[in-house]
Amino acid sequence: MIYNNKYKNKEEYVHSIFSSIAHRYDLLNTVLSFNRDKYWRNYAVSKTQLKENGSVLDICCGTAMLTIELAKKVGPNGRIVGLDFCEDMLVKARENVKSERLENNIELLRGNAVDLPFKDDTFDSTTIAFALRNVPDVEKTIREMRRVIKPGGTVVSLELSKPGAPFFKQAYYFYFNCLVPVLGKIGAGQGGAYRYLPGSVIAFPHQSKIRDLFEKIGLKNAVYFELTGGIATVHIGIK
Repeated sequence: MIYNNKYKNKEEYVHSIFSSIAHRYDLLNTVLSFNRDKYWRNYAVSKTQLKENGSVLDICCGTAMLTIELAKKVGPNGRIVGLDFCEDMLVKARENVKSERLENNIELLRGNAVDLPFKDDTFDSTTIAFALRNVPDVEKTIREMRRVIKPGGTVVSLELSKPGAPFFKQAYYFYFNCLVPVLGKIGAGQGGAYRYLPGSVIAFPHQSKIRDLFEKIGLKNAVYFELTGGIATVHIGIK
């Protein structure tokens, strides 16, 4: 168990974490990733196979940074929905959407990744970024993502992952385990939240196992792409 014992379950603990860091989440993502998070998101968008006027559901959308890039991809006549279970993150998401003047293009909803409030075969694509390791049930989340897309649609996940190269891996884990919690405490006043982050990545299955899970659920041509030496990975599967 990687969540604090004073919480009933992982979901409650994760909710408390993201509520506490929502105000500095975007800045810290950029700083802690050395500004690579923007590239990772754009790469994930490129793998959705979305076209102009397409429809997409971004679950666990957080502050809507990926949602905004998806909106740019499908254009003003596309349908873009961002869904998250944390109201504090959605407050920041609304600010980000407004600053990009996309209020008329993006619909933001509060909801749960394991029980999506949409009918089968609704969207062209579903996406999730930096959140699959935080959901209460990974398999159920991916099944829900598959359920709500149309046949031929894509499920795309962007997630932090496990580097493989020996020396790079050692340097990365030193930074991740030792420095990230300190920087998180300085930047957001929440060292605990950024102690959870390394633990959640270590506990999360290797990227090859997530690919296998995509296949088990029935997603075709499941494949993954390791980015920045395997620090982040994009998975894609087709319904």
